[in-house]
Amino acid sequence: MSSQQPQQTTRVLRKPVFTTLSAVEPGSKGHNLVLKVVSSNVVVEKTRTDSSRVKIAEALVGDDTGVIVLTARNNQIEVVQPGQTIIVRNGKVDMYKGFMRLAVDKWGKLEKAPEPATFEVNESNNLSALEYELVNVDE
Repeated sequence: MSSQQPQQTTRVLRKPVFTTLSAVEPGSKGHNLVLKVVSSNVVVEKTRTDSSRVKIAEALVGDDTGVIVLTARNNQIEVVQPGQTIIVRNGKVDMYKGFMRLAVDKWGKLEKAPEPATFEVNESNNLSALEYELVNVDE
């Protein structure tokens, strides 16, 4: 009889590759972005039947290529204050009534940047203002 020891493997973490909002498309995910918060307002604040509280805010965030609406939940709302520079890691694009929304779920991270961004936000290119329609293609 031979006893085999499980092999110890060390995971090597990759450095995140940061992109701009120009790379964001409907249904895409895995976005790492540095963004500035233009505005933020709470849209839902309610108590569930199990007495836990739900708070959802929509923040207009952007970089030098455009702006998009970020849906922030509960503790994320404290990070998305107007004028702040934020870092989105592993962000995804959700579709809401045909419009794009950037979201950070439990697999991602939303944090305040250590230093302010140097770019000017391009508010003329609002990615959340463009409506998308689901089209079935016959083959």
